[in-house]
Amino acid sequence: MAGGFLLEIRRGTQSALLVIREADLPSSPVDVSVAADCLETRSGGSCEAAALPAEVRLAPSSCRGLRRLPGDGLHLRMRLRRPPPSADLVFTLRESLKPQKNYVFYCQSCGDIIVKDRKFLRVLPLPSENWNALVEEWCCHPNPFARSTLHPKHDDCFLGDTFFLLNSGNESHVPESPMCCSETGHHASQSGSNLKSKENTRVICKRCKTMLGETISSGTIKYYVTEVIIRPSEGSFSPTPRPQFVQSMVAQCLVELSSAKSTFRFTVKGDNGKTYILIWLLNSDTLLVESLGSSSSHSVSTLFGDIFMPSSGPVRTWNAVKVLYQPCIKSRNKDLADAWENDMGVHPLKFPSETCLELLLILGLSTTSLPPSLRCMNSFQVAFLKI
Repeated sequence: MAGGFLLEIRRGTQSALLVIREADLPSSPVDVSVAADCLETRSGGSCEAAALPAEVRLAPSSCRGLRRLPGDGLHLRMRLRRPPPSADLVFTLRESLKPQKNYVFYCQSCGDIIVKDRKFLRVLPLPSENWNALVEEWCCHPNPFARSTLHPKHDDCFLGDTFFLLNSGNESHVPESPMCCSETGHHASQSGSNLKSKENTRVICKRCKTMLGETISSGTIKYYVTEVIIRPSEGSFSPTPRPQFVQSMVAQCLVELSSAKSTFRFTVKGDNGKTYILIWLLNSDTLLVESLGSSSSHSVSTLFGDIFMPSSGPVRTWNAVKVLYQPCIKSRNKDLADAWENDMGVHPLKFPSETCLELLLILGLSTTSLPPSLRCMNSFQVAFLKI
């Protein structure tokens, strides 16, 4: 089909919004036909059709709300004949790490081996970031855990919301390539507000100098899930484009936390303590179907290549989460950020500051790739994160 369209499907409600982009609509009258397995447009003597993916079947008799929006194109809502197969939204790290198996840790950015042939006897989830404060609220006597710390022992791996902790005392380094180097805080400001950050050291990839995590004690290293790829030792490593990996890991973190904690609002913070983005998870059951059509007017040329273009073929699909977001860099939305900071219903997510900026750019590019009328909701911007 030469004409471009976007089909946003909700699995939970078995409903869909179809947008046939205006750039692909001729000036003469257009007839749009919706069948269970295809879309068709007729204008003058021409007829163009696009077959839908096998997992998508529409209910043509349910079509309603046809309207044409300037700058967007034709909008049409409909039901599905049957729901698409469920998406696999399991948090990859929690499912992939198992005790008694050997793993290799790679730098996601360059593929350099960080840790080689590491076997864990225990893989345990950590409590939430603020668990110690909650204990003080619940206990009528002094906090029994006040002097204890949750650090991994020999052959332990502890999983947090956006990171995992390893004991660094027995790591299997590649002999000819040390795992990392550290940046101490001697370049940091000497002000009291930076004392806490100077207690930690940044763990840096030896090859590409990307920040992988932090050393939080003499024997414990924190790695961020957006910076490291973990594979079984017997498996092979295949690189994933950086933007695709970042948005997938962040999307899966949002889904995991919304399910486990019933929270849908998140602050994205950097390792410098600054808030970069406010994210509101709208839904996690979205299936996007898109045809770019023959027109290039709605294509998005970006630094990230085709990450916002579907995979392959004339009509392409992907699973995604739909989010509302507000950027907070350069003191933007400061009042709202302060309100969310003090709201117990908002969950903080911490990543390296560079990754926060990458995520903000990914969200912005996703927004601009949408039809104009779908880019905003109330005062928030709308974006999709591909899983």
